[in-house]
Amino acid sequence: MSEKIITRFAPSPTGYLHIGGARTALFNWLYARAKGGKMLLRIEDTDQARSTEGAILAILDGLRWLELDWDGEPVYQLTRAERHREMAEQLLAQGNAYRCYASPEELQAMRERARAESRSPGYDGTWRHRDPAEAPSGIEPAIRFKAPREGETVIEDRVQGRVVFANKDLDDLVILRSDGTPTYNLSVVVDDHDMGITHVIRGDDHLTNAARQTQIFKALGWTTPIYSHVPLIHGPDGAKLSKRHGALGVEAYRAMGYLPSALRNYLVRLGWSHGDTEIMSTEEMIRWFDLDAIGRSAARFDFAKLENLNGHYLRATPDAEIVERLKALLPELPDGAELGTRIGEDGWSRLERAMPGLKERATTLVELLDNAAFLFAKRPLALDEPASKLLDESGRSTLAGLMQRLEGVEPWTHEALEAAVRQFADETGRKLGKVAQPLRAALTGRATSPGIFDVLGVLGREESLARMHDQVHAEKPA
Repeated sequence: MSEKIITRFAPSPTGYLHIGGARTALFNWLYARAKGGKMLLRIEDTDQARSTEGAILAILDGLRWLELDWDGEPVYQLTRAERHREMAEQLLAQGNAYRCYASPEELQAMRERARAESRSPGYDGTWRHRDPAEAPSGIEPAIRFKAPREGETVIEDRVQGRVVFANKDLDDLVILRSDGTPTYNLSVVVDDHDMGITHVIRGDDHLTNAARQTQIFKALGWTTPIYSHVPLIHGPDGAKLSKRHGALGVEAYRAMGYLPSALRNYLVRLGWSHGDTEIMSTEEMIRWFDLDAIGRSAARFDFAKLENLNGHYLRATPDAEIVERLKALLPELPDGAELGTRIGEDGWSRLERAMPGLKERATTLVELLDNAAFLFAKRPLALDEPASKLLDESGRSTLAGLMQRLEGVEPWTHEALEAAVRQFADETGRKLGKVAQPLRAALTGRATSPGIFDVLGVLGREESLARMHDQVHAEKPA
């Protein structure tokens, strides 16, 4: 193809960036990058009753967090309303549109009549051939598109294949309301043409819109973009993804501690594949992505699979980068401000030193931060139930003997500490695990943690011995 490929992501700012919208943006971004083209961003904010500034910011923020950049400045559809009105008037002048003076009551009666006759509740064309001289006084007309009544409208879709609509089933839609505001399908056609959009990649819930838009493109003598309508995302139960399945907005996944690289990788595999490859870099996605490999059936969102994938990306992410992402995550957490104060500057460097062990045992940043809580815990540590059981009378006795041994370790290194603990276990006839378990409970307040010698090293001599002392001399529960 000789022309430059231009895609667009065109969300309506009525809420957060939906996970399905994020996948649509990703597919548009990948196709544009794969073909050396551009992806433009258009905010379809013509529904003033539902569009909000906060939603616009949430969409832009979600795209930036996912690291999906767009070319040029965002286009705000509302600012182009005059151009849309101009094209509605042109269609009227060409004879491809007409003024409709039907009152709201008449339109409601049409819908009720159609329902009673088991017909589609579309407009019946009352004003299509009537003389405007018959117009009632006091009614501002809407402008309706004069849709072809005979034949078919065909969409050669890159995902769905050949989709045929009988023209008799597509009524004359309003393109300019009686208050002069343009409607969705007209605005989209004019904007796609003016922005030079060559490929429209969006959800298959827009297939009927594609038929209507194709008719308008043809009436204006413009080239219709190439359509690719992607099946919607379903929940694990096969129903359309909804709130009852879990989080829907991208910002919720960020707050739950998912990495953008993992979410991108997961979303690209929802409905598109490259053989059996599950894990792929962004560069590989760009190299491999094509529209023909998008499936026709709905993909199911598997939260466990996303979590496992995120764990893989977490382990592959440099420690210093994870620390920066954790800092950025704190404002999203309910106790983030208090936690940030507790960590302090020293705590972040301690956390980075502990990162190799922490990220092996976590699947999200939130889980990692929770597992790292022992690093910043105030003394004496609160013990969870499994840790309390490990520090029974026998456990404390083991801990007391081990504490005496560790007080003499110099230097306080992984190797020296391991040697001392192993020697203590051998001399007292215990397995290493039996010695390490009460030690772990005393140092972390939990029965699970990163490697115990890593924990000793990160906490340091003074803090480690102090925590052991707290538990050895703690009052026994009644």
